[in-house]
Amino acid sequence: MTRPETIIPPEPESPFPITHESRIISGFGRGSSELGIPTANIPITPDLNQLDTGIYYGWCKVIPHVQENDEKFIRKNGNEVIINHGRTLCKSELTILPMVMSIGWNPFYHNKEKAAEVHIIHKFDCDFYGASLKYNVLGYIRPELNYTTKQALIDDINLDISIAKQVLLEKEAYRQFKDKL
Repeated sequence: MTRPETIIPPEPESPFPITHESRIISGFGRGSSELGIPTANIPITPDLNQLDTGIYYGWCKVIPHVQENDEKFIRKNGNEVIINHGRTLCKSELTILPMVMSIGWNPFYHNKEKAAEVHIIHKFDCDFYGASLKYNVLGYIRPELNYTTKQALIDDINLDISIAKQVLLEKEAYRQFKDKL
């Protein structure tokens, strides 16, 4: 499927905004390691499940759980994950940040489970598995697509990030939702 033209309405339209808070869960570990685009995976809520599969944009904020101890988790691929609940994040990483969210099956990877993966548009110094993510979804960029190469997937994700930054930072009707988290 060819990437369709992205049409952004002047302001969020129904069913947006969708606002929720979820614990960040361990995903497949491909965002950072394979694509260079880390994601925070969150459970599919009923509101997210009703959306078409595809790429969305909005604002988010990581909320640490400082009272919880580290835990270890072993992924199916054997890699160990430390769940630190976001305790090591610095103050500047706890601000409201722009994000893109993929909701779907990730056909390039042939997933058997539907996933919600959030790429927070910020360079974090460490992982924050087990923290919570408060977010609002404000709009839709494009449908979920399949790719013939990993580089084509990376290029499209980077275009999604560019579109999200432009909309969220330059359009007041979207920028105002930053203050509503």
